[in-house]
Amino acid sequence: MPKMKTHSGAKKRFKVTATGKLRGRSAFSSHILEKKSPKRKRRLGAPAEISKHDRQRVEILLGAKHRARRRPAVAARPEAEARAQSAGRNATRSTPK
Repeated sequence: MPKMKTHSGAKKRFKVTATGKLRGRSAFSSHILEKKSPKRKRRLGAPAEISKHDRQRVEILLGAKHRARRRPAVAARPEAEARAQSAGRNATRSTPK
């Protein structure tokens, strides 16, 4: 299988820091700047950390290994199984006792 290619748009827009965080351009910084204060515009000019909600998507675009989600193993509860089995038996009876 061939190697996965890095998304060319993502590699231009995001950088990975030495500690592994993702940095990108701040939103709301390109137009309608008259009403924004100089302090706010300076802050928006600096690179911002990508939120944890978008992080996995950006990492995949940058070529990170795609990790499959693992569902946690649920321990079997004997009382719940017993209830489910007895409910199944009751449902199959055609005539009540």
